[in-house]
Amino acid sequence: METISTFAKKLWCVKKQLILVLTPLILLPLIFGLPEKEGKCLYVVLLMAVFWCTEALPLAVTAMLPVCLFPTMGILPSKKVCPQYFLDTNFLFLSGLVMASAIEEWGLHRRIALKVLKIVGVKPAWLILGMMNTSAFLSMWLSNTATTAMMLPIANAILESLFGDLATLKENCKVKEETEGQSQVKLHSLPSEKQILTDGMVRSNGRTAQEIRTESEYQMKVWKGFLICIPYAASIGGTATLTGTAPNLILIGQLKSYFPECDLINFGSWFAFAFPLMVLFLILAWLWISFLYGGLNTRLCVKKQDERAQAEKKAEAVIDEDYRKLGPINFAEGSIAFFFILFAVLLFTRDPKFVTGWSTFFNKGYVSDATTGVIIVSILFFFPSQKPSLSWWFDSRASNTPYVPLLSWKKAQECVPWNIILLLGGGFAMAKGCEESGLAAWIGAYLQPIAQVPPAVAVMFITAFLACFTEFASNTATIIIFLPVIAELAMFVKVNPLYFMIPATTGCSFAFMLPVSTPPNSIAFASGHLLVKDMVKTGFVMNILGILSVSLAMNTWGRAMFSLETYPDWARPVNMSTSHTVPHCNIPWIVFVMVILIN
Repeated sequence: METISTFAKKLWCVKKQLILVLTPLILLPLIFGLPEKEGKCLYVVLLMAVFWCTEALPLAVTAMLPVCLFPTMGILPSKKVCPQYFLDTNFLFLSGLVMASAIEEWGLHRRIALKVLKIVGVKPAWLILGMMNTSAFLSMWLSNTATTAMMLPIANAILESLFGDLATLKENCKVKEETEGQSQVKLHSLPSEKQILTDGMVRSNGRTAQEIRTESEYQMKVWKGFLICIPYAASIGGTATLTGTAPNLILIGQLKSYFPECDLINFGSWFAFAFPLMVLFLILAWLWISFLYGGLNTRLCVKKQDERAQAEKKAEAVIDEDYRKLGPINFAEGSIAFFFILFAVLLFTRDPKFVTGWSTFFNKGYVSDATTGVIIVSILFFFPSQKPSLSWWFDSRASNTPYVPLLSWKKAQECVPWNIILLLGGGFAMAKGCEESGLAAWIGAYLQPIAQVPPAVAVMFITAFLACFTEFASNTATIIIFLPVIAELAMFVKVNPLYFMIPATTGCSFAFMLPVSTPPNSIAFASGHLLVKDMVKTGFVMNILGILSVSLAMNTWGRAMFSLETYPDWARPVNMSTSHTVPHCNIPWIVFVMVILIN
């Protein structure tokens, strides 16, 4: 038995190497048992899917596999594969990342966060709302991970001023009821401003042990609510803009690949659709988290002079002090704020669809969102970070300090996650391979049972399926794998492809149930104050609320904005040789899973 245990441990140590060796061998029958091009493409797709889900190779390395496998297997020539890695969608994403690095460089994001918290106040429910609003807004422009990493220390500082240090709080939660007349357990003392109790001493408030334990348990619940709301709000906020999260950009890239004539989705039109959806979901999430973690009570509307009120005043002092330390807004922060607003306004107004955009001043189809983004971020590399002064040129005593722009290329290189850009490119290359080889059409033909399901119900099932799948895999990898299948499914059942593809894209961002689901979840869980069951309990209802919100959005304002009730001309196949004839062969696992789910 000991030998078996030792052998199992050694296998676990080399699990990634075993996956790398065995997966290509296990999938080999696909090449010989299916039509030639479709079988080879499916082999590459499933190979990449396994490597992405298990992270046997780094995600970016797996994303580069089409460069070597598609040409050598005769699926797609290299000159068609390589350009997919830097489409204009990638440049839009890159410009968003560069703008985010400039915001972080000058601390504008921290000023925004503290200002919002000053406005909403420090009552638990309002503070949770302030945390969620700030996290959601920042993650529209910054990465979800950076937003969470920045907001959690602010949350912890406020929590410490509200409830004292966590160790004492946990000890008080363990207090058992004592008989009357015995020594009473003392509550923590409230630290001044941002101090943390280090001596473990607590002061007596004349309360029974049961009252102290009840109050401490309430405080622990609120503490968990604070920590869990930040990563969830960051994930929700990222859906509101095209540059907020990678799946949104994957949608744009694959739309351009499959439906070149479709120009309905750009930064402005996506924002007009997704921002109300984000607000709706954020409100529902706030109500659920506040209810679950004790934030919704009469203190929201009624002022009480008690210990909680004193703690809230201390928390306000912490926020005020942190904001005061930032000082007045300087020239660099003001400049970044100006270019950030200009960046958002120009992207939104280029071609918002419901009004005429400024792109009409140029040749039709020449100016894209990528053009706008690159123009603005290029300015950051030469615009001065100090206020220019004409007198400096004539003052011999003025210091001759080097000229410092708002952003240096070195800083941009450090902040930009280049691996995500390669991951986007790998997704576009995979989509191109699926399209050119006919694999997407071949898989779509197997989804005949879904034709019997009402489209509105299918939307809910698709969103639910991808929201569950992305709990265990990267959201980018998930949407790369499934979006081509969903696009082909929509064409097969003669439903507007956007009606299925948009919910699938947003559903990939609804990973709330597990710490490993997203980096923001992992960061919050790593604080050590959350349990897996806390995330599962909260995240399960969050997923349901997200699915219902997406379904409502698609069947109300989404239907009106994108004319989802009609099957558009741009969705009709250009290459009529691509048919939906199904050869006699085994159904691949992806299709099987989706058919079972829908039925």
